Amino acid sequence: MQNNVDIFAAENCSRTFGHGKKLVTAVDRVTFNIKDEEIVSLVGGSGCGKSVLAKIMLGIYHPTTGTFKYKGSPITNQRLHWREVQAVFQDPFSCFNQFFTIRSQLKDSLNIFPDKPSAKEIDDIVDRALLAVNVQPPEVEGKYPFELSGGQMQRMLLARIFILRPKVLIADEPTSMVDACVRANILDYLMKIKQELRMTIVFITHDIGLAYYVSDRLFIMHKGQIVEQGTPDEVTLTPKSKQTLELLDDIPDIHRQWIKR
Repeated sequence: MQNNVDIFAAENCSRTFGHGKKLVTAVDRVTFNIKDEEIVSLVGGSGCGKSVLAKIMLGIYHPTTGTFKYKGSPITNQRLHWREVQAVFQDPFSCFNQFFTIRSQLKDSLNIFPDKPSAKEIDDIVDRALLAVNVQPPEVEGKYPFELSGGQMQRMLLARIFILRPKVLIADEPTSMVDACVRANILDYLMKIKQELRMTIVFITHDIGLAYYVSDRLFIMHKGQIVEQGTPDEVTLTPKSKQTLELLDDIPDIHRQWIKR
């Protein structure tokens, strides 16, 4: 169940890159809040600023102007922040070192915490995380990332989330590299993680149909701005922006039918 605590709060938050004639405004004066245990989707086309905003949430980028706060305070210590805020990305292979085994990297993910469990406890934690995403531990024993499929690697990312048990998950196009069947499985696992860990989830996606299905609220982004926000029904049934209408036009008719129900 959601509560009224703000996990993220932005006020006139902007992020620019470059200088002078080469200045690019990736995020442009956005103001919003995201509540504890809420699922929010940032929806928009390529280059709209949603991934840059996700990196602000992760503490990778800081606002150029305006304010951005996590649980009421600016993000000042990235390592501490990552103990509570983690991400899964579009390309899972880029998140793992190809020269080390999957299991060793899952175990090493616990290095972010000051008090590491014992070796046996770490093995037990990794085994439980793999089982949580429907992978038998022997299936990945001694395996390297390049030996697994894209869908399997997405599960490894989710297993790492089970290991780290963050407060917030940023999911940046987590299903774009897999087929429809695997996509449904990954979404099911994400919802399972959300319920078990009572997480806040921020989805980054161009797919407003997917966003409608999984979210409590939608933020529609265009040219660095949030041009519309509201509940899935508010945004999809009574759209107020041209960009929302364009996103809805991209949904296949069969999906549009269940949005209207």
